[in-house]
Amino acid sequence: MTSARVRYGMVGGGPGAFIGAVHRAAAALDGEIDLVAGAFSSDADRSREQGAALGLDPSRVYASWEEMIEQESRLPEERRIQFATIVTPNHLHHVQAAALLEAGFHVVCDKPLTTTLEDAEELCRIVAERDAVFALTHNYTGYPMVKQARGMIANGALGEIRKIVVEYSQGWLATDLESTGHRQAAWRTDPARAGVAGALGDIGTHAENLVGYVTGLHPESLIADLTTFVDGRRLDDDANLLIRYVGGARGVLIASQVALGEDNGLSLRVYGTDASLVWRHEAPETLWLLSDGPAVALRRGHEYLHPAAIPASRLPPGHPEGFIEAFANVYRNAGRTVAAVAAGRAPEPLDLDFPTVYDGARGVHFLGRAVESAELGDWVDARYTPPGV
Repeated sequence: MTSARVRYGMVGGGPGAFIGAVHRAAAALDGEIDLVAGAFSSDADRSREQGAALGLDPSRVYASWEEMIEQESRLPEERRIQFATIVTPNHLHHVQAAALLEAGFHVVCDKPLTTTLEDAEELCRIVAERDAVFALTHNYTGYPMVKQARGMIANGALGEIRKIVVEYSQGWLATDLESTGHRQAAWRTDPARAGVAGALGDIGTHAENLVGYVTGLHPESLIADLTTFVDGRRLDDDANLLIRYVGGARGVLIASQVALGEDNGLSLRVYGTDASLVWRHEAPETLWLLSDGPAVALRRGHEYLHPAAIPASRLPPGHPEGFIEAFANVYRNAGRTVAAVAAGRAPEPLDLDFPTVYDGARGVHFLGRAVESAELGDWVDARYTPPGV
């Protein structure tokens, strides 16, 4: 653990923004990261309102993200922000992240990385050139039992992986919510702000990233069926994919936001030649190990877990942890990596355990291939290596 507190600023996350508040709570959870600046809204008054509510120095609450970069860059190194968190709609991620990186700041960015592969690859190149820290908040990778699953698979506990089934089902967009003025629904269903995919881009990217993180496998080819059920909606609200992974495993990915009655039904099942694993986001404390014998429930917080899973818990077993804590694990690891870089030392290996810009580029490529497959009605090649890897 580092004793140096890391300073950050936030772009987006103004009054009423759900995800901005989640990021702030997660970053603050371990007392290692301080929010000291922000450009919380494109509306200067709303940005000042949010800054005042957070008790920030008014001189470091900015009317725009451009002003934040300019003014923070002028501050002495020991005072300026060390990284910035981007929690704006998808179409703004690239321009904001590129400007922050070019100005010498590290970045934590909400997913998906960008709306085009060209933009994602440019960010990969900038990160590589500047040796910057870039964390992408695929927060489900932060759950202790997800890290346990990853460790077990890496250690060969499942044998050869044969089949992967990942599902993320929600029901909140089962009606034309965007036409009611609902801000979150409006931008997530708008191609100009969300990008080429709707449900697949919003939650399907989490599913794809979870598979890659846990298994280390990436798609070789895929066929996608993308559907828009709600009349007038311009992006998909339901996605069903068959995936062939490099190495021979087969997979099914389901992402739906019209699954009426579902809240956040994310689940992952990985089937191997020797054993299988099942994890469900709505019961995240338990990872099920399946074989020919009785099912074994592995529980969060115990010393028998993988070394990466143990420090990802903060409370003793039986005291539930969840969404905020998973986000906080991404922030803690990214923050400690930033602190190590600032101190001129190598980060601890476990502190490098967070999704990166390269994972983000994989996700953007995956979306593009899925949309192309749906348009063609056929299988497409999905192999990809981001620049800089």
